[in-house]
Amino acid sequence: MELYIHIPFCERKCEYCDFLSFTKDESLRGEYVDALLREIEAMKNKREISTIFIGGGTPSILSAREIHKIISTIKKNYYLKDDVEISMEANPGTVDYEKLVEYKRAGINRLSFGLQSTVNRELKALGRIHSYEEFLHSYTMARKAGFTNINIDLMYGIPEQTKESFIKGIKKIVDLQPEHLSVYSLIIEEDTPFYYKKLQLPLEDDIVEMEEEAIGLLEVEGYNRYEISNYSKKGYECKHNIGYWLREDYIGLGIGSSSLVKNRRYKNTRSMVDYLKNSYNPSKIQLEEGILDENDRINETIFLGFRLIKGINKKNFKETFNVDISELFASKIDKYKKLNLLEENDNYIYLNTKGIRLSNVIMEDFYI
Repeated sequence: MELYIHIPFCERKCEYCDFLSFTKDESLRGEYVDALLREIEAMKNKREISTIFIGGGTPSILSAREIHKIISTIKKNYYLKDDVEISMEANPGTVDYEKLVEYKRAGINRLSFGLQSTVNRELKALGRIHSYEEFLHSYTMARKAGFTNINIDLMYGIPEQTKESFIKGIKKIVDLQPEHLSVYSLIIEEDTPFYYKKLQLPLEDDIVEMEEEAIGLLEVEGYNRYEISNYSKKGYECKHNIGYWLREDYIGLGIGSSSLVKNRRYKNTRSMVDYLKNSYNPSKIQLEEGILDENDRINETIFLGFRLIKGINKKNFKETFNVDISELFASKIDKYKKLNLLEENDNYIYLNTKGIRLSNVIMEDFYI
């Protein structure tokens, strides 16, 4: 199974962000880490842990000492695979060389930098706290500290962005040769500052062209698109995210985090007061979402499986649900094949490039 650790603090909340996060508070941060350690101990599990992902928020706000404490507490209470992937999100400008060296010494072996754009004007429009130059410095320091598995986040469809600035930015990042890239479109979420602003966004046709050119450029440069928004060099796919898309069990630790264990879904409380007070007793902070029935599990398998470029494994589907996916969804599969949006081979059913652009509509049509 997998572990997710939520660190909810940021230097400043970005105007497009709807994740559970707060502006950093040094005293609260210390209390939170202590509460998190109590929950890690309370939730100890005998199952083998294949991946750990420390997300946020901005986990790199934490000191090296705090990261050491979190990882060492996990190691004391869980059995980790020898090749466990331990990822941590980091914002440019929140790390230095000494901090990165200690993160690596603590056990972090995969870094994910939230860059979003190589253009400072666009970064400012997003409300990011860093410049492109600060990112370059952070990236260089990470390499110097010995990190050999680095992801970089890039966003398209953002305010003041042009197709030319986006493609130029992709080329800049490819020149750095990161092992992994997450490239995704801005989504305006309700109740974020962006939702209430009149934004100067790229035209829809330009956004489609940005995506198409990025796919082609990254393929030529040796990056395999293995999921709708994710590209990697061979062998550097994010194991944690693949586990999520394949519906492997995972425990979410920290305020507001989600878990899936033996088809039971639940979330931790979003109340900081409740979390700090009761993290030692999981039953007091876990909000039940229910046990998934077979239809729920099929729907999730379809939704998550179609995000993967290779699609849904037909053999695994039959072994899990005792039914052939090609028979269960025969009319839907035939419909989208005729529309040239979906394809099938002996092993997989998958959306093609055209189908991926309409993936949300197609996935919803498959719901039972």
